Amino acid sequence: NQGYKVPFQGGYHAALPHDITNDLRSEMVLKLEDMGIPVKYHHHEVGAAGQLEIEVELGKLAEMADRTLMVKYIIKNTSMLYGKTATFMPKPLYGEAGSGMHVHMMLRKNGENVFYDEKGYSGLSQNALYFIGGVLKHSPSLLAFTNPSTNSYKRLVPGFEAPVSICFGTANRTAVIRIPGYASKPDEKRFEFRPSDGTMNPYIAFSALLMAGLDGIVNRINPTDEGFGPYDVNVFELPEKEKAKIKALPKSLEEALIALQNDYEYLLRGGVFDKGFIDNWVNYKYKNDVVKILPIPSPIEYSMYFDA
Repeated sequence: NQGYKVPFQGGYHAALPHDITNDLRSEMVLKLEDMGIPVKYHHHEVGAAGQLEIEVELGKLAEMADRTLMVKYIIKNTSMLYGKTATFMPKPLYGEAGSGMHVHMMLRKNGENVFYDEKGYSGLSQNALYFIGGVLKHSPSLLAFTNPSTNSYKRLVPGFEAPVSICFGTANRTAVIRIPGYASKPDEKRFEFRPSDGTMNPYIAFSALLMAGLDGIVNRINPTDEGFGPYDVNVFELPEKEKAKIKALPKSLEEALIALQNDYEYLLRGGVFDKGFIDNWVNYKYKNDVVKILPIPSPIEYSMYFDA
């Protein structure tokens, strides 16, 4: 395809004939719908090298964890039938946008959306803001579950639509929590956690996110009082003095695991997690991810040190 190439960082919602993966995605979506997994939309993403997005409709926590695994299975196998290979690796290519797996969150009670209040900031209720406060406060430790690979942190860098600043805002893709501006109706009001990626175990990660949010409600963690915003602008474009006030996410899996060791009690409420599981998770990830990759030379080291 020498005639119709998607330009660098120019693939977002690319149309035919530039979007040569449209038929492939359509086939994936048809298979998902046949399996009872409703799809909201699909499109080409910003990355030029065949980066694609399929967004499924909302559902209950355990149901969405099941769907996550089924979606990945269908995508990988359908790609193979088309002579392609699908990966959910967060940052397979240096210099290209990484691939995340954003988690949209909504809390319902007796069929009503607990997060909606037309008089609140961006249509959010006070409990919604407390929930956001809990997720943001615990986000460094949450990343041990939502971003559990060493490669995850190569995606979480400025300039590629991936968040690094622990804050929230409306329609702000540079924030850890984005409140979609288009979701304004009472039954639509929600927000998304943007750091997470496809290396997660969805059952563990979704449960941890819920526990963090509920801790925010129980302890009335106000995100504004904690210094998390709201920021309704690109945080990378703020003055340096203002940016310095915003806390940053962990820059490595090791940092996230240390954060989890220091902040895990919110996960123990109701026996959802226990200390033994958390210790085993930290030890396993440290041994099989962090330490495993340390002694292996990387290509960039050859360019830096070969002519030493």
